[in-house]
Amino acid sequence: MSRHLHFNPAQTNLLQAQPRPANPMTAALSLGSSRLDLLPLLRHLPYPHISAPASLTTNVRCRKTLHVTNFSRVSPANQLPENCVHHPSLEILGGAREKYLPHLRNLDRPYEPFPVIGWNRHVETIFAAFCRSLPDVRYRRECIRTEDGGVVALDWVAGDDSKLPANAPIVILLPGLTGGSHDTYVRHVLVRARNHGWRVVVFNSRGCGNSPVTTAKFYSSSYTGDLRQVVAHVGGLYLEANLYTLGWSIGANIMVRYLGEESHKCPLAGAVSLCNPFNLPIADEDFRKGFNNIYDKSLTNSLRRILKKHTLLFEDIGGEYNIPLSLNAKTVKEFDEGLTRVSFGWKSADDYYINSSSSDSIKDVCIPLLCIQAANDPIAPERGIPRNDIEDNEHCLLIVTPKGGHLGWVAGAEAPLGAPWTDPFVIDFLEYLEKRSTKALSSTQ
Repeated sequence: MSRHLHFNPAQTNLLQAQPRPANPMTAALSLGSSRLDLLPLLRHLPYPHISAPASLTTNVRCRKTLHVTNFSRVSPANQLPENCVHHPSLEILGGAREKYLPHLRNLDRPYEPFPVIGWNRHVETIFAAFCRSLPDVRYRRECIRTEDGGVVALDWVAGDDSKLPANAPIVILLPGLTGGSHDTYVRHVLVRARNHGWRVVVFNSRGCGNSPVTTAKFYSSSYTGDLRQVVAHVGGLYLEANLYTLGWSIGANIMVRYLGEESHKCPLAGAVSLCNPFNLPIADEDFRKGFNNIYDKSLTNSLRRILKKHTLLFEDIGGEYNIPLSLNAKTVKEFDEGLTRVSFGWKSADDYYINSSSSDSIKDVCIPLLCIQAANDPIAPERGIPRNDIEDNEHCLLIVTPKGGHLGWVAGAEAPLGAPWTDPFVIDFLEYLEKRSTKALSSTQ
């Protein structure tokens, strides 16, 4: 089953309309793509807490004078070699830092958030999802029937089968909760990877990206079965190609859990995790605090909309399901309590979160893994990052930026409307792994 989707390129002029979700906070959580007026939303943001660095004026040309706090955690007794030097505005650690850090360019430069937008985590999160340009991508859709009768949708770049060689490296993209191939952050890295000769496919989970729901089971932060089947399917289509994955937010959590479960048997050649909540109980705790309540309510509304489209699947379902609770949920936790945790056999929503955290999986990861987080992420709290396990794992590298919000990172050469600051480093990492693999293969022939 396949279909073609076509989207018009985004305009870089902020005054030109570009479709976005009906709820702006939904956009910030990768839940859609229709534009609204940003100003009414910004009135609710905690502007009194925005403080500009003293060395930065309102003139954008002064960005180079931005003062950045030292976030480095590298102790003098554990200094890196000269070729691993990075700017002190970045926290970089991991058992693989000396192995991979030299191959990520420009990390010796300071992280400079875009003026005003990058000073407040909520403004940055909303702006990135709401105003970031939307690259033009034409997809070819492939629907896969899962082992339990569900359906996931793979969106490939149309025409790549005739343009790319059979051994072109492949990266599978896993968007955030309820996100899909329509999201701006997905498309930006897709276009960049494609320009480097990579074959790219977006994995739209059940009910996401307009994919159909055919069973009473959606997907959860703990369930890796669909990803495992997608990896096997894609690998079977291109036997000569190396496979990689890139996940954002909950997509990253699912991906890292999969890497840990597969461990030494993992068929992937490398992976990248961005804005991973890692520790779900901590993320849940913060999700219901202060301004984060807005994100919680918006994401809940999106989950409810998906459920309402498929209520007939739950008619007379019985058991522990509480569909009325999920249909009228005010929080993600209420939705999960009524539906998600029951679908996947957990005793409660808290039990589900405790047993679904990818922080517990890092120690078992046995392939190259790059993790990038923002210290001020409102949805993936910094204190949930499993630093010790990442430091002890010879395959893992962690980069923490002082700012960035959630899926924001409005910084770098393409800010404020272009690709996130992270994208060049993601591609550098993947390109290095692929070249290393190709070189190793050539030496054995």
